[in-house]
Amino acid sequence: MDPYTPRSRIGGRKKNITLSAKEYTKVTGTIASVRRTRQYMEDETAEGPPITFMKKLVPGRDEPSFIAETSFVRAPLNSRVVSSSGVPKSNSKGKGKAKDTLDGVPVDIQEALLLEDLLFVLMGIEGTYITYHPNYSPEDDDPLQGVRFSVSPLLDPSLRDLVERILPLATYYTAITSFIELRSHVDFGLVNHALCAAMRDMLKDYQTLLAQLEHAFSTSPQFTLQKLWFYVHPTLHTLSLLYLLTTELATADDPSTALSDSDSASASDSEEDARNEALGLGGTKLKAVLSEINKGSRLGADAGTSGIAVKGGEVLAIMYERMQNMSGDPAARTLYGALLHSSGRPYIEMVQAWIRTGHLVDPYEELCVKESKFIDRGTLEMDYTDEYWERRYTLRDGSTMNGSSKRHQAGVPPPRTVGGRLPGGACVPPALERWKLKILLAGKYLNVIRECGIEIGRDPSHADDEDLSMDDEKLYKSIDDAYSHANRTLLQLLLQDQQLMPRLRSLKRFFFLSQSSFLTHLLDLSHTELRKSAKSASLVKLQSLLDLALNTDTQGEDAMFREDLRVIMAGSGLYEWLLKVVSVNGIIAGEDGEGADAYEEQKKEKEKDDKKQILAIDALTLDYTVKFPLSLVISRKTILRYQLIFRFLLHLKHVEQSLSSMWIEHKTSPWRRATRPADTVPQSLADDWHTDFENWRKRVFLLRARMLSFVQQILAFATFEVLEPNWRKLEGRLEAGKVETVDQLLRDHVDFLDTCLKECMLTSSKLLRAYSRLIVTCSTFALYTASFTKSANQALAAADMPEGDQAMAKRWDFLSKFETNFNHWFKVHLDCVQYYASSENVSLLPLVVRLNSIKAAV
Repeated sequence: MDPYTPRSRIGGRKKNITLSAKEYTKVTGTIASVRRTRQYMEDETAEGPPITFMKKLVPGRDEPSFIAETSFVRAPLNSRVVSSSGVPKSNSKGKGKAKDTLDGVPVDIQEALLLEDLLFVLMGIEGTYITYHPNYSPEDDDPLQGVRFSVSPLLDPSLRDLVERILPLATYYTAITSFIELRSHVDFGLVNHALCAAMRDMLKDYQTLLAQLEHAFSTSPQFTLQKLWFYVHPTLHTLSLLYLLTTELATADDPSTALSDSDSASASDSEEDARNEALGLGGTKLKAVLSEINKGSRLGADAGTSGIAVKGGEVLAIMYERMQNMSGDPAARTLYGALLHSSGRPYIEMVQAWIRTGHLVDPYEELCVKESKFIDRGTLEMDYTDEYWERRYTLRDGSTMNGSSKRHQAGVPPPRTVGGRLPGGACVPPALERWKLKILLAGKYLNVIRECGIEIGRDPSHADDEDLSMDDEKLYKSIDDAYSHANRTLLQLLLQDQQLMPRLRSLKRFFFLSQSSFLTHLLDLSHTELRKSAKSASLVKLQSLLDLALNTDTQGEDAMFREDLRVIMAGSGLYEWLLKVVSVNGIIAGEDGEGADAYEEQKKEKEKDDKKQILAIDALTLDYTVKFPLSLVISRKTILRYQLIFRFLLHLKHVEQSLSSMWIEHKTSPWRRATRPADTVPQSLADDWHTDFENWRKRVFLLRARMLSFVQQILAFATFEVLEPNWRKLEGRLEAGKVETVDQLLRDHVDFLDTCLKECMLTSSKLLRAYSRLIVTCSTFALYTASFTKSANQALAAADMPEGDQAMAKRWDFLSKFETNFNHWFKVHLDCVQYYASSENVSLLPLVVRLNSIKAAV
């Protein structure tokens, strides 16, 4: 039915209009019921009534309101919208009609007309007297900034001022609806979807308010513009808060966009239009082309320069910061708190699923935890960097357990701006910043258990059906409980079910030689094979000899795990490889070419070393095989450390055996028989030769004894003052339950091995270089045992010859080379040990005492 127009307010002004009472009632009724037309009073004359609403809808009339009827399904209010194709723009035309129709129209009629327009403008639909702003272009302007409207200047100033207060509602509403339509795209993730759903619910209340206002306008005679302002005034503040949030989210990828657009648009429009016209590119055509480009690239541009859309944790962080900044406004805090609660629900559900089951469900990469799916359990067999444990599940912002944030590493996106927040899921919501490591570890621990095929039991302390929010203490308690449950479960699995301690004890006995007799047995059995080159030695034969030694000498826990031990050959010598690791020699060619020459020289030395074959004893090492999940603790990274210590001790043991065999050789007759030249040799020459030979023989004994003492002191120091005490500390921590987390267990195990390597002098280039030269001198001296015995026999045989012994000088020269070399490197090594013991490594002090005892015995 036709809406009722308040006659009481019009009656007093009737005498000012040259119409009858019946005609006047028809005019006012028509104004109140019309929804969209630009023919309000076009045919009105002083003698006859105006054209009615029904007459204007006669088929065949060129009415712009009915041009795009095919789009009614998508936009039922399209009958109100003027199509931009085929009709002129409504701005100029509408203003002209407003000027014609408002001349002499009373204020009450203007108020009724404005009320009619406002009910549509507040829905974002252009009116007759409230039209699009002259500078607004639906094709070019960013829809996320909202539609701008302007009021006809012919309206009464008091009405126009009140309308201009209400008009921002339309801008806010159109901007928010555009934001909801854009951010509901699937690529923006679940958090944006939940935020848009919450905003959509709020807009439903706004639309309900508009429906109630339209009903009041149609039925209540007392409904005025002032009452409309009274009803929408509270909503204006609410929508302004939503508008500010959507604007910040829309420009979060490039904060300078809003400023640059607003500052440069007005200055460049006229100049750009003139240039386009001069080039023959019509302004309308060019704008249409740019509009299509903008529409196609809007989604990609919204992702920002980093290529990551504003989604996930970044959306929550922006809302949280805005809520904190506007905490003085109760309405703003309530509104943003409700939005944060609604939009954070998908994020919390992903967190809960991760920390309770170890299963990461993050299809849009919104969570702070990231999975590298290309890293799986198969990499553990060849992984020397603990990649499976450290890199399969990580935090997107690069944070690690030691508190550092490796934001420069691959996979960590750069911040939006210098010093700004990280984009997308890499931005951790501020409320969860302190809990992110526990979130990561809780799910990681459960994931390991799930990889073992073990059913994960539900922690009874978890609340399944609670609706948690970011500011709820129950959420943090849930994370803490989940972390404790996952950590306790995995520790029990490793220490009890998987027998971690027996494994570590067997590793210690196999690789550290302190309580293992099988190695001495192995060296005796494979003595012949180990004297061959590394490429010529038979691994099959060495493995069979190792199995024989293990079957003979191992028992208890060692017998349980002896099948996991096997012989392998390293690709290079121990000391050469360690020197390459600990020495950092970066050579950059200079302008004079010296760097290039040094590089070529180093390359030639490397090729020479590659061609030089090493002995099997220098390349022999052991490998140890463990299965998942123990391979997380006894990983390739830790096995490598065990192998380095083993090769260090094995070489010492081998040199000790060689020098001990030399001592046995020196107990034979050539070295103990009394020497006396023949009677034909003059007495003075005979005494000189006897004294010279005895001195040479004593010097050989002394050098062998010093070398043997040095090797034994190093071996005793490494075994009883480095390995055993450090092992006892680790074993005590594990058995006393002082290790509370799995990561602490892994860290303690690696720290134990690193400490052993450092105190065994295998991590300092200076110590390692001096020690390697010294131990190589000892092993080389032991290799010449037969040569020295042969020289002694030749000296005894030459003593009976009339001409005497002519090769004694050569023997002294050969021996003096060993003595000089050993004395030099012993002094260098002792000086290095004393320096490091007094400055960096106090644990070397006992070794200083041991080495000084050798020096004092000389």
